[in-house]
Amino acid sequence: MKEEEEHKWSGGVRNIVYHHFYTFSFFLVLTLFRPAFSIHVNTLSPTDSLTISSNRTIVSLGDVFDLGFFKPSSGTSRWYLGIWYKKTSERTYVWVANRDSPLSSSIGTFKISDSNLVLLDHSNNTVWSTNLTKRDVSSPVVAELLANGNFVMRYSNNNNDTSGVLWQSFDYPTDTLLPEMKLGLDFKTGYNRFLRSWRSPDDPASGNYSYKLETQGVPEFFLWSKDVPVYRTGPWNGIRFGGIPDRRQFNEMVDSFTKNKEEITYKFLMNKTNHDTYSRLRVSPSGHFQQSTWIPQLTNWSMIWAFVGTLPRDECDVYKVCGPYSYCDYTKNPMCVCIPGFMPNDPRAWELNDWSNGCVRRTELNCRRDMFLGMTRMKLPDTKTAIVDRSIGEEKECRERCNMDCNCTAFANADLRQGGSGCLIWTGELMDIRNDAEEGQNLYVRVAVADLGLLKKNKFWLIITGLELVMC
Repeated sequence: MKEEEEHKWSGGVRNIVYHHFYTFSFFLVLTLFRPAFSIHVNTLSPTDSLTISSNRTIVSLGDVFDLGFFKPSSGTSRWYLGIWYKKTSERTYVWVANRDSPLSSSIGTFKISDSNLVLLDHSNNTVWSTNLTKRDVSSPVVAELLANGNFVMRYSNNNNDTSGVLWQSFDYPTDTLLPEMKLGLDFKTGYNRFLRSWRSPDDPASGNYSYKLETQGVPEFFLWSKDVPVYRTGPWNGIRFGGIPDRRQFNEMVDSFTKNKEEITYKFLMNKTNHDTYSRLRVSPSGHFQQSTWIPQLTNWSMIWAFVGTLPRDECDVYKVCGPYSYCDYTKNPMCVCIPGFMPNDPRAWELNDWSNGCVRRTELNCRRDMFLGMTRMKLPDTKTAIVDRSIGEEKECRERCNMDCNCTAFANADLRQGGSGCLIWTGELMDIRNDAEEGQNLYVRVAVADLGLLKKNKFWLIITGLELVMC
């Protein structure tokens, strides 16, 4: 594997066109929140401050986001500093500074102090701060709410130089991923950005669910419930992460994945020609991970796709439900099936629908004289122990590479674009496989010839119920 690899993808498709009949009526909007009076600038200087009593906000360039104080419900005395969409009819928060340290009363001040952003309570105690220690205190700083919703602190004489940014909210996500915001690992700063849900719909405190990019092996996302993984996406395939719906039908959105010596990150972008359409990825307090788009004509959020950690689309989405060397097929009974050439590791438990121990090989491998069984439309196995070689072009080369390594248990194309390229290689147990008719790809599993009954003379391949057997 190369020491450095960098691969980015962006793509788009047709615009979403919404047809509506418009009706006009008078209506009353009930809200739990007091109207905020906006400061019509997007910056906070060392001589400025925001207070709860002033009820003022900072407005981003483009008038899309507000930053200010809020209460999540009328029944609480807790106050928070956060960012929300300014123009949506329903208050939608995207970032909270002091999510785990709320103000206990309606007295609070947000300002710049000693080249740090600080949030003070009624006793002038610091309840939240950027807590920077490496800075030039002799150089004046300013805080700015950018058009993309990123709240940054920088030296005031560095208007357009990103290297002058001392701190940014995009490095500290809460439950929401905005366009241009990154999730994943930044090797320069050490930040590993991930999403964590609110505790409840009216409590921004850190909740039970998180969405993280696993960078061990070949990167892929996991949805966690506390310390337990409940869902895995699958690796980046050049177009999207496996297990995530193909969104190329919506050309307002562009996916981007970067892996190099500086970072392993994912972000998505929006088509700049439509400034009234907003999109966000969010982990909800109940474990919903979903992407929603604001449709101005409908004045509401429209869900594009979702995975529900507490209620997956089917049981096959549950992480490792079938154990090693088996795959999940929700149309079958039982839904867990040993890969051909394997048998249940615990037959009794298997009969009782306990598939956690998975399957084991019927016959030991013979290295160079083994075969590869092609499984079509599959969600690829967990990639923690996988490696990728992007110098390999054709699938045949990938098969040869795997065949030469007696520890190789399976292979697949790493990149699905232009007919496929790159080589994903697994050298350990194959875990968390399922059939996926819509988003799956071909997976080739190493099996012993004797177990598959390939006895016909001069036959090097055979199709059996959608499985392809390939002799190397």
